[in-house]
Amino acid sequence: MVESVKETWSSGDAYEQYVGRWSRAVAREFLGWLNVDPGLAWGDVGCGTGALAESILMRSEPTSIIAIDRAEGFIRSARERVKDPRVQFVVGDALALMWPANSCDATVSGLVLNFVSDPQAMVIEMVRVTRPGGTVGAYVWDYGGGMQMLRHFWDAAVQINPHDSKLDQAERFPICQREPLETLFRKIGLNSVSVRAIDIATVFRNFEDYWTPFLGEQGAAPTYLASLDAAARDRIRDTLKARIGTSADGSIALTARAWAVQGKVPPNKLQQ
Repeated sequence: MVESVKETWSSGDAYEQYVGRWSRAVAREFLGWLNVDPGLAWGDVGCGTGALAESILMRSEPTSIIAIDRAEGFIRSARERVKDPRVQFVVGDALALMWPANSCDATVSGLVLNFVSDPQAMVIEMVRVTRPGGTVGAYVWDYGGGMQMLRHFWDAAVQINPHDSKLDQAERFPICQREPLETLFRKIGLNSVSVRAIDIATVFRNFEDYWTPFLGEQGAAPTYLASLDAAARDRIRDTLKARIGTSADGSIALTARAWAVQGKVPPNKLQQ
């Protein structure tokens, strides 16, 4: 039994292989749904390796993007991947944004809200830095079932180590569902709040393409796996291989679901 696991978020390359490669498809769908005007100033909270910022540059014609993440390794990776002068990547705290009030027309966050210690405080900060009438939006993985690559992993892990069920991301992150997200945005006082599911295909070339990223020690599941002895890791691997079906060519076709939420900052927002 593993009592606790200190998650690691430092290697941009390892994260890209793990879930970063799938987050770009979610980002594109999310931005299409936001449907904001071109020529805006954006804030990206918890920017990771730059997937969401890169998508904003490609499809939303921003004038600027200010992007923060607490992981220096992710910021380095984002700067290497995204060279557009309109975006600035800096190390920062999602719960205490360094930006002035009303400095963004749209403030967004991808796959981060569940990882902060106080999601409500994070959204309050996003509202603070967004001008009245601006857009605030976020999306998170559906760990309860819709993010199948992770759901399969945790089901196998708990089957092997039942006492570690409290580490399952579905148990840890109840906010990652439609109702809690909508409730949070309405509680903060945002207008025109809406929520939708975003489903994307995640196709792995073979089982090794699925399994190897879990060995990268980046994120909740890989960090947990690294905390186990070799025998326990092998049992989880064998259980996963037996439960996940493959196509005739050996590929594995799964689906990843994210929940997205957006709202408008009230025009009479108090100046902070």
